[in-house]
Amino acid sequence: MKKTYSIGIAGASASGKSTFSENLKDNLSEYKVKMIHMDEYFKEKSLRPKIKGILDEKEYVDDNCPMALDLDKCYIDIQNAVDNNYDILIVEGILALWDKKIFSLLDLKIFVDCEADERLSRRIKRNLSFGQTLEEITNRYVQAVQPRQREYVEPTKWKADIILNGFSKASLGIEMITEWIKSKVS
Repeated sequence: MKKTYSIGIAGASASGKSTFSENLKDNLSEYKVKMIHMDEYFKEKSLRPKIKGILDEKEYVDDNCPMALDLDKCYIDIQNAVDNNYDILIVEGILALWDKKIFSLLDLKIFVDCEADERLSRRIKRNLSFGQTLEEITNRYVQAVQPRQREYVEPTKWKADIILNGFSKASLGIEMITEWIKSKVS
């Protein structure tokens, strides 16, 4: 039986990792590809940790730390996908490279990097469409999201095999990565 080639795609919130992951999956359409989004493994809101804002001391639900996710269930689902004869498995999420057990299952580790100002701009556009106010979005980002990204997400960049520019719309990066993956799967 052929081994599933597994790819982890990490990066800070709104860095471009979901867009990159979907484009990569589209480029690999001739293969049997399974996508796992780590956002699907958030614990119930009441079970997620809280973080106190550094300026307003408001308590925020902490979605940007490992304790907010059921990483054991995610690991089991990744292991099952690897064992289910997929050609390629893509695991996408801010902490895709953080957990040691999950990391051990990945053949290729990619970190999508993007400047904080651009990520904030993208986050504002996205979260305004969810009905949040500009003040809610920026307060949460500055006081809760950014500190956790510095603590948990940014250090995983140095565990990646490839650091990809999440700001660029250039297709060269995805073309090169697609060809590399095809050479490993074929």
